Parts: sequence; C-alpha cells; structure tokens
Amino acid sequence: MTENTQQQNPAPTTELPTQYAPAEVEGALYERWVDRGYFTADANSEKEPYTIVIPPPNVTGALHLGHAFQVTLMDALTRRKRMQGYETLWLPGMDHAGIATQNKVEQQLAEEGKSRQDLGREAFTDRVWQWKDEYGGRILGQLRRLGAGLDWSRERFTMDEGLSKAVQTIFKNLYDDGLIYRAERIINWCPRCLTAISDIEVDYQDDDGELVSLKYGEGDETVVVATTRVETMLGDTAVAVHPDDERYAHLIGKRIKLPLTDRTIPVVADTHVDPEFGTGAVKVTPAHDPNDFAIGQRHDLESMTIMDERGVITVHGPFQGLDRFEARSAIVAALREQGRVVAEKRPYVHSVGHCSRCKTTVEPRLSLQWWVKVDTLAQAAGDAVRDGRVELHPKDMEKRYFDWVDNLNDWCISRQLWWGHRIPVWYGPNGEVVCVGPDDPIPGTEAEGWTQDEDVLDTWFSSGLWPFSTLGWPEKTPDLEKFYSTDVLVTGHDIIFFWVVRMMMFGLYAMEDQVPFKTVALTGLVRDEFGKKMSKSNPNAVDPLDWMDAYGSDAVRFTLATGANPGADVPIGEDWVKASRNFANKIWNATRFALMNGATVEGPLPAPEAMTATDRWILSRLNKTVAEVDAFYDDFQFAKLSDALYHFAWDEVFDWYVELSKTTFFEGGEQAKVSGRVLGEVLDVTLRLLHPIVPFVTETLWTTLTGGETLVIAEWPKDSGFRDAAAESEIETLQQVITEVRRFRADQGLQPGQRVPARLVLDGTALAPHEAAIRQLLRLQPEGDAFSATATLPVGGAQVALDLSGTIDVAAERKRLAKDLAAAEKEKAQATGKLGNDGFLAKAPDAVVDKIRGRLAKADEDIARIQQQLERLPQA
Repeated sequence: MTENTQQQNPAPTTELPTQYAPAEVEGALYERWVDRGYFTADANSEKEPYTIVIPPPNVTGALHLGHAFQVTLMDALTRRKRMQGYETLWLPGMDHAGIATQNKVEQQLAEEGKSRQDLGREAFTDRVWQWKDEYGGRILGQLRRLGAGLDWSRERFTMDEGLSKAVQTIFKNLYDDGLIYRAERIINWCPRCLTAISDIEVDYQDDDGELVSLKYGEGDETVVVATTRVETMLGDTAVAVHPDDERYAHLIGKRIKLPLTDRTIPVVADTHVDPEFGTGAVKVTPAHDPNDFAIGQRHDLESMTIMDERGVITVHGPFQGLDRFEARSAIVAALREQGRVVAEKRPYVHSVGHCSRCKTTVEPRLSLQWWVKVDTLAQAAGDAVRDGRVELHPKDMEKRYFDWVDNLNDWCISRQLWWGHRIPVWYGPNGEVVCVGPDDPIPGTEAEGWTQDEDVLDTWFSSGLWPFSTLGWPEKTPDLEKFYSTDVLVTGHDIIFFWVVRMMMFGLYAMEDQVPFKTVALTGLVRDEFGKKMSKSNPNAVDPLDWMDAYGSDAVRFTLATGANPGADVPIGEDWVKASRNFANKIWNATRFALMNGATVEGPLPAPEAMTATDRWILSRLNKTVAEVDAFYDDFQFAKLSDALYHFAWDEVFDWYVELSKTTFFEGGEQAKVSGRVLGEVLDVTLRLLHPIVPFVTETLWTTLTGGETLVIAEWPKDSGFRDAAAESEIETLQQVITEVRRFRADQGLQPGQRVPARLVLDGTALAPHEAAIRQLLRLQPEGDAFSATATLPVGGAQVALDLSGTIDVAAERKRLAKDLAAAEKEKAQATGKLGNDGFLAKAPDAVVDKIRGRLAKADEDIARIQQQLERLPQA
C-alpha cells in the first residue's frame, strides 16, 4: 500500500510484444514527450520551482561517456521532481568554445589554401557562424537520443543576442566598479594558437627535458643556478637568494656578470627562495615566469621579453631568430664552450604545460591583458559555502574548494582570438579609454581615430553567467523571477575551480547576493572497467552511441547511474552495459507475465486481511524501498538508489514475489484477483521509481499496465507507512527454506527441473500455507508409499525430508566428493606450509602473502562444505 494516485485512461491492455526492442521504441517515444510539451516549464505556474541548467557542452563537441554520465543524473533529478509536482525547468544550451571553434574553421580555411587574415575579421566571424549553423550542436541531438528531458523551447547559446547583452552588461558593471582592469602580467601563452589560455586549458604531463646548472659572475663573486629552460637566461634581470642564507650574504646588493651578454644583474634577497633546494640561488626572469615576475615586482626589476608570440628569440645577438627550442641547444653549447656549464642532467623528467587544444608547449609570457580583480568576489564565493547557502556534495570537497577560492589570483579574461565576445572597450585618438555598455553609443568612428579592443573574452567569462543569463538577465524576466536561484548544479569535480567558482563570483555579484545554485553535486570521471582514463588516443575510448545502438539508451543510463557514487570516478565496461540490458529485458518479461496472469491497477487495493502473507510482505518491502530511494535521491547517492531498485525489482518482485504467487494465479478464484491487484500495484510503483533512470522501457510498460497518459507527469510514489513485520519475517523464513534446499539439491548434482519425493513437516510454523509454493519452486513431489527419507534438512523451524534413492549414483557422488576433498586438503597443506615458513614470510611481498592467506581460507571453506555434503549423502 503506497500513496499512489493513478493517472490513467479507461482501458489498460494486457498485450505486449514478446521481446523489448529499444530501437523501435525510443526515438518515437522521445519525440512524443517533446511534442506534448511535458518538458516545457511554465514561469507563471503556482507550483514550487525546481531548476537545473545544463553545463553547456562545446558547440564543437560530440557526446562522450562523461556527458552521458552527468546528463543521466540531471535527467533523473528533474524527472523525479517533475513527478513530485514541481514546476521543473531543465534548461539546455551550448558554449561557443572560442579556441576550439576558431581552430575548426581555420582548419577548413587551410584546406582551401586560405587563412583568417585573408578573409578579415568580419568575414571570418561570418564564416564561423555559418560553420556553427551547419555543423555545431550535434551533441544536442545526441542528448535527445539519450532521453534527456530538456526544455528545448529555452535552448540558449553563449553568443546569442540575450547572452551577449548579459556579457557586455556585467563587463561594464565590473569595469565601473574597478573590478576589471588592464595590466601587464604573466599569462599562459600558446605559440601555436597565438592567444592567452586559461589554467584549465593547460594540460600538464611529465616530459623528458634537461636540467642544466650554470655559473653566473666571476671569481669569488659567482653563483650557480639551475634551469630547465636555458633560453630564458637571456632575459634574466637578477639572481635571488634567501636573506638568511649566509653563503650569499656577501653578494646581496652586488651586481654579477650575466653570461653571453654585456649585462650585469643584481643579487637580491627574497624570502620566496628555498635555501635548502638546489644551490639556494635562483635566476630571475620576470617576463617569462610567474614566480620570477612576483620577485621582480617586489624588487622593481626590469622585465625583458626575449621572444615573440610564436616563441622565436628576439634578443639581438647570435640567437636572434631561433625557435625557443633551437635556441636552448645553441645557448647550452655556447655556455659549455665558455666553461659556464657546471652540470647537465638528461633526461630530466619534469611537469610541463601543454595547450589542451594543439598540444604545443605553453610559454609563460608577460603580456598586456584584461583582468578581473577577484579578492572581494572570491571572498563572497567562499562565504556562500561557509554559511551554508550553497552545499557541496560530497562535503569533503569543501576543503578543495576553500583551498582554491581563498587563494585565488586575479583572472586573465582576454584572448587573442576573433571568435567570441569582443571586449567592449574603445580607445580614442588622444588616449581616451571608454567602456561601452549594451545600450551606450559608440564614442566615435574609426575615421575619427576610435578603435575597439582587438581581444575577445575568455569563454569561461560568458559561461560564468550561465545560471542567470540564460533566464533573461539583465532584464527582470518571468523566468528569472521564477527559476532563480537554480537548485542543483551537477558537474565534474575537475572543474570546480574553473567554472563553479566563477559562477559563484558572478552570480553573487550580479544577483545581489543571491546564490546561482543551492547545491553543487560533484561527480567523478568516467573510466574504463580497469580504472584507466578514457581518451581518444587510447583503445579504451567508447562512443556511447555505439552502446545505445547495441543495447538501448536505458541500458547505458542504468549502467552509468549504478556507478555514480558522489565525487568518485566511475568505471564502466561493455559487460556491465549488457547486464543492464538484461535488467531491462527482465522488467519487460516479468511485466508481460504479470499482465497475462491478471495483474491490474483497476479498483482500490484490497484490505490487508484479504491478502496473503506474500502480498503483505511485498507491499511492506515496496514502501521501505520508496522511503529508501527518496533518501538516496536527497543525498545524491545514485549508485545506492540504483542498486536498491535493481535488487528490489529483480530479486524481490520478479524472482520471489512473482514466483511465490504463481500457485495463487494458477489456482484462480478470489485470492488470485487479490494478488493480481497487489501485483499491479507493485509493478505500477516500481515502474514509477525506475522511470527517472530508465525512462523508455518503463514508459512503455507503465502505459500498457495502467492505460495512463505518460509516466513523465505521473505522480511520484509516496511511502504510506504501511509495514508488516510479521509478513516480512514469515517470507524471510520461507526464502531461507527454499534457498537452503536449492543449495542442497545443487550440491547433490540434481538437475534444476528434476523432481524429488519429499515430506514437508511444517506443523507449528508459519510456513504451512506455503506448502504448495515450496513444492512448486523446489520441484518436490508428494511422498509415495515407498518413500524413504535419505536426507533431512532442518531449516527455518521446519523439516524437509528428501528421498534421493534412484535420483543419484551415491557411490559415484561419494567418489567425486572424496576426490574434491583430497584436492582441498592438499591446497590447505601447501598454503599452511608456506605461511608457517618464516624465511618465506620474510622475503615474500605482502601481496603474495595475502594471496596465500586467501587460498588457505578458501581451502578451509571448501573442506567444510564438502564434508557437509558427504554427511548429507544417503548411505550406499
């Protein structure tokens, strides 16, 4: 008994095809959902809102398992809330992906023998829009294939008109508040893409490099420094040592000769230097290293840029015009010739940053860029989590969040691209700098000497506005009033720093301390079944569409959900998807059987007194499962709720309840009608519970069972509080009896369908009403006149006596078991001998010792089991 309001048409049906064919169902079913407006939210509704905005995939992207994973979780959350009666908005959209999209179009142009410079900025931008209209957005169609219940009427794009206005508005507001400024700082520079890139666009990997120790200065006034980037020594403007390092006290404040140049550089004292690391002295290149830049700022050092934007040396001299890596070798050779090389280590494995787009080694470079001053913004973002306005799941992610947000540096937001939101700043002929809002006039024409800043904004800048710009900000729209703050952000823990923090900063700033989301549910990364990271360069990469083609979208979704422990990585393999496909088939076949045997949702549930103990047991278990699933949803425990639903549906409903009720159904009569109504109720509620995770198969079955319009807007089940501890205890005892006898039959080598004479002694137990079910499930025929018990199993307060005479060759079975027993005893002796050998234990790795201990434990279990089987065998 659950609180369960039926939404149904007058005529449910009992007809289902013999097999479930996902390909014949999913596409048409999804389009029906969309066409009927089930996913379209109403801003004027009086219902309580529930909002999720999808993390916008790149317009260049295609669906991968990481997308499918997070989309499955978001779809489950929104489907459930919609069924619970919330006005549910799940808003879709895409990111314009500045660098990635520009690279796509530049590759097209290169195939035509052209460059973007040949087209000019305006024509190139038009060409990118054409590419976007023709090729972009493929992933949105793939999300439909997965079953994502998104409100497509509200689809957004980070460069559509409304979001562009939001970007220009917040830039202007931040600029006017002194929170955006232009300055020279060290940035990550890609010499291939010719732009600054964000930290998240830098992939670090261990490269084989070189560590070269160099001698600076002359005579007694020398220091040794070490570097992996020898070419940067051309831009050194100091050597730094710790102020308390007595080895260099006599040099602090003096100038020493910089090799290969006509310059001398000062020795400065700075606490950044670790006197215990290396020689305790470091070369300082302020224009090409972020730590050196900071030292340079503290000591007012000159910043010398020694290479251009393509990584070519620009310093006058013999190395001018060389690529940075060519210059590295040439400079080492020149220093070696002068006797300046003290030591060389090759290979020297160290972490090197690479552009995530083109894999080029990133160059730290001093550059004039636009920046967001983050101190007050980051403080607000941290406080929102500290005071509980925003919750992070799992909670242990808070430390990582605070470590980042409390130490956040100013954010470089300018990119040297043509595709993106162009920075709304104009420069006048007399040095004027004017920031223009969306409703402001341009201060002057090009003919009058006015020019707009050439750079565009970092893609993360516009995506940082996503939770509120997509709802209409800066206008006060009905959507913004109804659906902001959003409820949950589902995203990977790997971008908590780069996207979550930025949405927090901008949301709290633009929306006057209203948080952008109330909860951040952080997920792990999808890995292969062996825990290895999936990538296109490895053979373990999987296209989820291939699995959907082979096994259906529900199978992929259920597999992903079963691995979704908060914040933990998700291993996945094809065998697991096959198992989920089997689960969908099990649901189908069991529902088909139920419909053919009288399962119905028509009429009220009978009173408990009219039900069998089996009926009351399954309804009690059903309500416990409803409560359990709700608790897991509220804690974002998708793996646990999927596991609970799997075992309840497969084990308790399909394997136990259906099987135990077959006798009732076959006998017919009033009791069969009662159990048919109970089975209909259980299937109805179970399909509702499963629907958010596996929407297609459940929709097909539920509409057939109930005649209802759709599960999408059906009512979510509620725990009515019905419990029957006595029935649960009774059926648990029944299960124990059936399980134990099945195990005994298997141990004796009996075939599953082989019938055996048996005497059941059930007097004085609660199992007496279940004798027919016990005999049917265990293939036990009534005892005859010649019955002679050869084995008696006391279990659950009952006794099951079996006559195995004539069913097995006892002598042969004893011989087989004796052979197995000897093998197990030999295994035990070998393992015991090794574990008793002190010399072996001293030398063997822990893993080997643990493995042998496991073998010993297994041998003990086998010996006990075989001995019990021998004892149970009848005498020959």
